[in-house]
Amino acid sequence: MLSRLKKATFSSVAALAALLAAPTYAQSTNLEAAFDQALGTELRVPQTYDAIYDSSFERRIAQLADGDRGRIGVAAIDLATGEEVAILGDQLFPMASTSKIAIAATYLELVEKGKYSLTSEFPLMIPVSSARFSSSKAPVRKGEYMQAIDLIEIMITRSSNPATDALLAAVGGPDKVNDWVRRQGIKEFSIDRDIATLVRDDGEFDPAYYIDKRDAATPRAMVELLRGFYQGKYLSADSRRVLLGAMSRTRTGKRRIVANMPSDARVSHKTGSLNNTSSDIGIIEAPDGRAIAVAIYVTGQGSRLERENRIASIARALYDGFASRARTRGPVWTSADHNGG
Repeated sequence: MLSRLKKATFSSVAALAALLAAPTYAQSTNLEAAFDQALGTELRVPQTYDAIYDSSFERRIAQLADGDRGRIGVAAIDLATGEEVAILGDQLFPMASTSKIAIAATYLELVEKGKYSLTSEFPLMIPVSSARFSSSKAPVRKGEYMQAIDLIEIMITRSSNPATDALLAAVGGPDKVNDWVRRQGIKEFSIDRDIATLVRDDGEFDPAYYIDKRDAATPRAMVELLRGFYQGKYLSADSRRVLLGAMSRTRTGKRRIVANMPSDARVSHKTGSLNNTSSDIGIIEAPDGRAIAVAIYVTGQGSRLERENRIASIARALYDGFASRARTRGPVWTSADHNGG
């Protein structure tokens, strides 16, 4: 790891809980300092970047990911060299809809095992109105039946929640997805609720100042997941084409990773949005064959537009930074073709 970052501990998080209850937290610099100490955020003073980070590249990312208005987590890996940059890469952030790539992968493994096919049909799971926290699981009703390939497409490209819950039910629920992820060697990842429940009960905590371990992952865990998909470690070539192909057609998040990318760069990504948090994860491929896996989780910052602007700026800085380093190297390893159509 290039960045020398402190890690959060559960005891530190528990100790911070009392501080978070103070009504003047957002205005209190003393409490923000306590947050920094407990959760591993380096002191939010630009002058410290030179002492903390090893290179101008890292310092640039750290400046863009400065968390003075809410936590920002970043992890990125050059898939040719394994070189990594991370800011709060080991802290948990709300996955929101970025978890959907793991749900799709869990289903695709069942296709490979012969339990299902891409043409198997399942009903959309439509949320039924209910009061927040009124039940452990939000009520849903069955809607239109759709083929799995179509459910994956709208789950990824349009972030359809009813389609996601259809496939989540088909694979056997959150525990089955967590099991699939653990078998790939990734630990800091957990889906705890279906999407209907997650959305209904959204807003219980402010992710800018509180770490909820439910439905959360670290940025580093997510880029490891992306790397495994891209390099063919987890799924067959056919399954990989389905997933990465859908990610290349994502229609959400036009102001996020893709916003500042050069026109000849290819982005395959998945967005996520919940109360006071916006995220985007994906693979950015340059025209020369280079590829980087990127996970950016932004909380706070004042508004959704400001969070999205921060994601776009960080993504472009990562692209340019890795490109600058690549110019000093020779030919790069590239993935096999994954054109999904």
